[in-house]
Amino acid sequence: MKVLIVDDHGIVRQGLKALIKKQADVEVVGEAEDGNAAVELASRLTPDVVIMDVTMPNLNGIDATRAITRNCPNTKVIALSMHTDKTIVREMFKAGAYGYVLKSYLFDELNKSLEALKKGERYLSPHIAVLIREDYAASKARGAVGNKKSLSERERQILQLVAEGKSIKEISLLLHLSPKTTDAHRRNLMTKLGAESVADLIKYAIREGLTSLDF
Repeated sequence: MKVLIVDDHGIVRQGLKALIKKQADVEVVGEAEDGNAAVELASRLTPDVVIMDVTMPNLNGIDATRAITRNCPNTKVIALSMHTDKTIVREMFKAGAYGYVLKSYLFDELNKSLEALKKGERYLSPHIAVLIREDYAASKARGAVGNKKSLSERERQILQLVAEGKSIKEISLLLHLSPKTTDAHRRNLMTKLGAESVADLIKYAIREGLTSLDF
């Protein structure tokens, strides 16, 4: 089994490599420190599995997973995160992830998730499963109705970069767009999300798992 490790912290990547080395039939074929590099490496290396950090700068793990599962349909993604928020978990699985492992339980769960993938099974951290069941029961009791806005892939990219403090010029260079087009996207985002300021965009991006305060 060929594995690509994606995390913006070098110490986490080293820890993952050390864990994976304990399995004789698993090989680490590459490392990436952000979502853009992950998408490029996955296309070039065609790994069997990508261990994907959810929150990273420039391109988050959710959108990187979406691109990888679209470009490399035989590659399976295991999400790796400190987040237990149901929205982030849901978005990762909607993007195509096969597993979700919490960083706080990494040593206990990583090998279990790899074994599950070998059998063609999905893996969800038991700690996440409990939270999702509790939240589902609570939402049923409330009769809650979601009001989540649907954003395009380009809008999600721009929202993340705005939330990370990038200027219109910087975003334009990163996404190969004109400043005028980038600014139009930003203004459309604010209208669609009912945001009155960049601070509102940042709050939305954090809540949806597109970025964090400590990426």
